[in-house]
Amino acid sequence: MGLEQASGGASRETWFVELDTGERLVLRRDPPGLARPEGMAREAVVLEAAAQAGVPVPELVDHGADDTVLGSPYVLTRHVDGETIPRRLLRDDAYAEARAGLARELGRAAARIHRIPVPEGFPEPDPLEQLVVDYDALGDPIPAVEIAFRWLRENRPAGAGRTLVHGDFRNGNLIVDRSGLRAVLDWELVHVGDPMEDLGWLCTNAWRFGSPLPAGGFGSLDELFDGYAEVAGTRPDPEVVRWWEVLGTAKWGVICRSQAEQHLSGAHPSMELAAIGRRVCEQEYDLLVALGVPGPTPPLQVESEAADLHGRPTAAELVAATRDFLRDEVLAGADGRMKFQALVAANVLSTVERELRFGAEQERRHAARLAELGFADRAAFAAALRAGEADPRNEDVAGLLWSEVFDRLAVANPKHIQSRTRGGNGA
Repeated sequence: MGLEQASGGASRETWFVELDTGERLVLRRDPPGLARPEGMAREAVVLEAAAQAGVPVPELVDHGADDTVLGSPYVLTRHVDGETIPRRLLRDDAYAEARAGLARELGRAAARIHRIPVPEGFPEPDPLEQLVVDYDALGDPIPAVEIAFRWLRENRPAGAGRTLVHGDFRNGNLIVDRSGLRAVLDWELVHVGDPMEDLGWLCTNAWRFGSPLPAGGFGSLDELFDGYAEVAGTRPDPEVVRWWEVLGTAKWGVICRSQAEQHLSGAHPSMELAAIGRRVCEQEYDLLVALGVPGPTPPLQVESEAADLHGRPTAAELVAATRDFLRDEVLAGADGRMKFQALVAANVLSTVERELRFGAEQERRHAARLAELGFADRAAFAAALRAGEADPRNEDVAGLLWSEVFDRLAVANPKHIQSRTRGGNGA
């Protein structure tokens, strides 16, 4: 029997299993020590229900919540051939034909999910209020998220119904081959709620992976909505989907910070989880764009002066040399999960190198900007935005918001600004 752990998977482990008979299976389990047996049981129930409703899903083989079997709760399914890596699906010529119809196909799949009979005992949270609770528990105020919460409360639409919701319906949780969609994966967040939540999440910029096309990077909103209407009989309201897209952007920002907290707290030490924490600023940028907060051109970054005491190479130069070693030598000889982890490590070192170069000057400028507007620190600024005492439409407040986000992106991911398609939900 062969066993190989898949790359990625910050919240659950995925293992590929090859039996002596040649049959291939996929094992998903909670990381030991972070068991969520109720969620794993729900996933098993809904996989069977989804298959009966015509949703393409892997066939369930076994599942269990007894830690003595595999160390933590698990779901075992048959392997489905195809590709899951978003950038390949969006760029490789091999999937050009599949891409052409995928937005409509995803619309049909989502509508079939929303026709699954609602099981008893599934969670039915208020997604906005739950997100605020999760965010507050982190104790790390984020100004752009505060603006989003205020907008979301002021513009909340009437519900589009009460259905089963996948909860993580997006590019990256799909298996696609040259002919089209083969399976919808990762049902761990399934719950009861508004069906438009799934469409808004699919359209969130984070899951377009640099594509200008709003429906998961694959196509237009019209194509997605046409496919949905074929099965559901009703066409989604673009403004309602846009509301859910804004919520999804704020949600992913909070999730990024929450996953980093698992590492910082020591609950689940992980370089990958630590790195995800620096992606919060990408969602801050996307929120400011989506909500139309007026912004300036990104400023030129000024390098901080290197300390004389330690001489050359500087700390930034040492980090860059180590990063290049990982990229040029370690990555070349690695494969599977180790290759993925080495790439994450190289990207982390790039972030550290940029912070060493620009961070001190950024911090000086940011403290001065906060003081000019009468805020002691970033937390005080966020609190004023929550209370409505600071208006993001004010030129000075907007300027402070954007300058902070630009500086953070210049360190964490300077390419994000270049790849971001302005206009929120493709409008």
